[in-house]
Amino acid sequence: MGNADASLAELNIFYARFEAAAKHASGTNSMHAERAGEVNTFTISEHDVRRAFKSEYQEGSRTRWHRSPPLFQPNCINYRPVALTLVVIKCFERLVRDFITASLPDTLDPLQFVYRQNRSTEDAIAHLLHTTMSHLDYRKGNYTKLLFVNYSSVFNTIIPSTLTSKLKVLGLSLPLCQWISNFLTDRPQAVRVGKHTSSTLTLSTEAPQGCVLSPLLYSLYTYECVATSNSTTIKFADDIVVVGPISNNDEMAYLQEFKNLERWCQENNLLLNVSKTKELIMDLSTKQGRSYQPLNINGTPVERVDSFRYLGVKITQGLSWSCQTNTLVKKAWQRLYHLRRLMDSKLPSQMLKTFYNCTIESVLTGSITSWSREQHHVGQCRTKARKIVKDLSHPNNGLFTLLHSGKRFRSLKANTRRMRRSFFPQAIRSLNQETPRI
Repeated sequence: MGNADASLAELNIFYARFEAAAKHASGTNSMHAERAGEVNTFTISEHDVRRAFKSEYQEGSRTRWHRSPPLFQPNCINYRPVALTLVVIKCFERLVRDFITASLPDTLDPLQFVYRQNRSTEDAIAHLLHTTMSHLDYRKGNYTKLLFVNYSSVFNTIIPSTLTSKLKVLGLSLPLCQWISNFLTDRPQAVRVGKHTSSTLTLSTEAPQGCVLSPLLYSLYTYECVATSNSTTIKFADDIVVVGPISNNDEMAYLQEFKNLERWCQENNLLLNVSKTKELIMDLSTKQGRSYQPLNINGTPVERVDSFRYLGVKITQGLSWSCQTNTLVKKAWQRLYHLRRLMDSKLPSQMLKTFYNCTIESVLTGSITSWSREQHHVGQCRTKARKIVKDLSHPNNGLFTLLHSGKRFRSLKANTRRMRRSFFPQAIRSLNQETPRI
């Protein structure tokens, strides 16, 4: 596509790839198409498109999948609706998703690390740890509060009209905004349990889970949720953490940031889940008996924890990684059992190696550049750092500044061994050793 208009002709071109096979398929899932003369293409009328998206797409019944262990007592809270849609519709959603992301400016919400080129969970974790450790390293007595925010049924509370207004502000074309609004409104929904299906209920609120577009639409819905003070709001889809650097025991800015977050949630129909929202305090000072201001959501205090799993990495109060390594080793040992069984079956060595790389090594090395300090991971740090240096829109690009000679990067100030061995100082030292490769 050359512009932001998802025209009918472009839909025809897209569906022509799938209709030849679907035309001979049985059932009602195949879409009607008319052959245009002798040309080997298919055209889809506006009526066909409307019917396809309203019937085949929106009437995909939803099954409520149980989220809890089998021994857990069933409860309505432990279920979530999941949209079941056609494969061809999911392919079309991916096309629209890629088109929307290409239409967005690079400067939009730089601390939203999902659906951005050259962004991953490693970037979000590294930014969180660097923001925290640099403040702790700056002056003795500093401490940092991390608020891990959780919403109740976040995708089910999105208001399509509010989302459409925000998309227009972002510069998306009117036809595309209208299509998204039509995609989210008047959606028939039914619940299927075994052989029983409930009556149909029409909904005009939410971005259905199970759809390819829903995470992207949510990230655009929350792009205005940014820090207004010296705090930092880091987002990876619906995983949000507010980083509050505290100096001289002054928590007023952090508390005000939390109030701003509460007010923003009320204005955008998002409900904070107080039972899953956690606060982690990182205080490495030796002072005893320091008092911290509590946080409350609708009169209920937010629980303080000693550790929290953020994007697969266990972060603790003392920035110790023993808990993270123990968890990974335990998972790896569980998977080694299956590897031994495969070895007993006399499978080829290449197949065993593939199994090991996919199920064991991937667990041990997940996001390892963000938290590991071992020397043999320097190569991975260097590769990641090169990508950040080349990406001018990356939020951490400013940490890599060249000296006047233009051959070496300026080292980051580090007063403690912990800071010196963190990702960014270590990556800069590694780049300075092999600068010609950049």
